[in-house]
Amino acid sequence: MTNIEPPARRTCGAMAEHRRLLTDSSQYRRARADLENTTRDFQRLERTTEEVVQIPVVVHVVARTDAENISEDQVVSQIEVLNHDYRATNADLAAVPEVFSDLVGDAKIEFVLATVDPDGDPTSGITRTSTTQSSFGTDNAIKYSDSGGADAWPADRYLNMWVGQLRGGLLGYAQFPGGPKDTDGVVITHTAFGTTGTATEPFNLGRTATHEVGHYLNLFHIWGDDGSGCGGTDEVSDTPNQGSENTGKPTFPKVSCNNGPSGDLFMDYMDYVDDDTMVMFTVGQVSRMRTCLETARSSLRAPMPTTTR
Repeated sequence: MTNIEPPARRTCGAMAEHRRLLTDSSQYRRARADLENTTRDFQRLERTTEEVVQIPVVVHVVARTDAENISEDQVVSQIEVLNHDYRATNADLAAVPEVFSDLVGDAKIEFVLATVDPDGDPTSGITRTSTTQSSFGTDNAIKYSDSGGADAWPADRYLNMWVGQLRGGLLGYAQFPGGPKDTDGVVITHTAFGTTGTATEPFNLGRTATHEVGHYLNLFHIWGDDGSGCGGTDEVSDTPNQGSENTGKPTFPKVSCNNGPSGDLFMDYMDYVDDDTMVMFTVGQVSRMRTCLETARSSLRAPMPTTTR
């Protein structure tokens, strides 16, 4: 039996997947260039809407052991975290230093487990697949039934989330908008999914999914993925320039790239800190995600139903 210890340091495979697709797919390169151009146009013209939208989610649980076959409660706990984090109603938002408080953004995005499957039949929004694979990596094998995983539901109608045992210290990875439909979505190791069951410190508060869904909605890592060079960008104007990722539990202020006195926005969901240290998106990041929902992922958007009194 393979015993894989839960990761102790945040790792994310989204940029590796992004760079692979940029190298391998001219269609992806064009889609990404078009989306970046459209994003700049939308933000310049302030064309995004403020309505609250719901995104239907299907969680594909891929398990070899009983522990990996996580409970419905664990899945529900993750959806609850996403809803708090993307609406800026998370209780730990109070940890944001006062100097950054005006940057906090409410994405007005909510997530619901799908109630109807692709064939129109009722569903819990959870699929369960028994696998003989002891673990999965970033090669997308978890996303195909013929390689021991589960096939995606139509990516234009659902946010696909795969949960299983990942290897190599990997917490998760996501596919940016513009990629192949049959691999579109996010992947999370089961010990970093939700807040109960197999969720393990320091990644037991559901923030790995918050981070990866950020990539799915077109957010880059906050330091711009240029190592410590101070020349990268996340294409968001209100996030301070910072050198490389922060991990663990930094203390404020954490200064890099001459960004004093306030320093890095390390408490942002798109850094690499522990779950209990990342607590916010910025207004600029919200604008970028909303633009993604107006454009590349517009088919997912469902306005919240309104009630009359």
